[in-house]
Amino acid sequence: MNDTSTFLPADGCAGTLVGRAWLPGAVPGPAVVAIRADGVHDLSAVAATMSSLLERSEPASLVRRTPGQRIGSVEEVLVNTVAAPDEGKPYFLAPCDLQVIKAAGVTFAASMLERVIEEQTRGDASRAVEVRSRVRALIGDDLAAVAPGSAQAMKLKALLIEQGLWSQYLEVGIGPDAEVFTKAPVLAAVGTGAEIGIHPKSEWNNPEPEVVLAVDSRGRIVGAALGNDVNLRDFEGRSALLLSKAKDNNGSCAIGPFIRLFDQTFSLDDVRAQEVELLVEGDDGFVMRGSSSMKRISRDPQDLAGQTLNDNHQYPDGFMLFLGTLFAPTEDRGAPGQGFTHRVGDIVTIRSGQLGALRNRVDTSDKVRPWRFGVRALMANLAARGLLVDGRF
Repeated sequence: MNDTSTFLPADGCAGTLVGRAWLPGAVPGPAVVAIRADGVHDLSAVAATMSSLLERSEPASLVRRTPGQRIGSVEEVLVNTVAAPDEGKPYFLAPCDLQVIKAAGVTFAASMLERVIEEQTRGDASRAVEVRSRVRALIGDDLAAVAPGSAQAMKLKALLIEQGLWSQYLEVGIGPDAEVFTKAPVLAAVGTGAEIGIHPKSEWNNPEPEVVLAVDSRGRIVGAALGNDVNLRDFEGRSALLLSKAKDNNGSCAIGPFIRLFDQTFSLDDVRAQEVELLVEGDDGFVMRGSSSMKRISRDPQDLAGQTLNDNHQYPDGFMLFLGTLFAPTEDRGAPGQGFTHRVGDIVTIRSGQLGALRNRVDTSDKVRPWRFGVRALMANLAARGLLVDGRF
């Protein structure tokens, strides 16, 4: 859980890497930090929150010219970043704070078909093989060439309605409007090293390895991170109206390990080319590998950000936007035809060459560390530390 060789990108600290860490002291609390080759540096002198840092006109430039106070080596802070850290030492948190956490769904053709299957089976994993065969026989499994909202997409929609196979998931997958929903409340995301939560009543669920955009209040995409949009396939499959229960539970949103800001080493084109790898390792010896290639996304990241923030909806503190995943596990873990589902103790690692590694252990949402540090607590904490002054907030 604390391997710096995978935590960092393939090019180490060549990029502008920013995150948040909990700092001990007379008044302990969260701080915006820069992750550099010589250690982790507190940036509180210029930004009290990550939201305020990302609002600056050139956040990467500001970070690079701000030395900050060194709080420890990357390895030291990472070693203490576990489910039960030593509160007397710094540890990493999720890299976002006041940003709203949004997610775009059904943005890849392969996972779109799996959402249709969840709906057709009403969340019953035992029927998935049968329904998967039927759906693919009718519409195939390669919809990547169908541009959402295009004339071709509308013809396909008419055909599927005629066949009685139209789905709400196909509507947002190939229709003109993307699915964008609120994944988690402000400050609810967990970071690398923390436990992630699966609802204790779920019997069919999976990780969703994704790229997460960091977007400011003006709609500028200023960087990216990795994310795990933990998903309950049985809950959502029973009814789309259970989406909030399927997606938003204690520990069900992981983002990290840091935000890589756009600079001369990293751009939106790099986001479009990311290859995101997934590794699940169970206490039972089970191992599952997967991947999600951003090259195969059906909607461009810039379009998804534009469908989130526009004249109809603003986010004055910015937002984090999960971009969806190509990965949809069908590999059997237990009985044939049951597919994959998590078990307590699974270690989930999500990694890409330019965004490092996000690693978490699975438990049930009623057993993981409770979420108690909300917006009121943050404001009180920043005030007690004298950080709500001098334009830092």
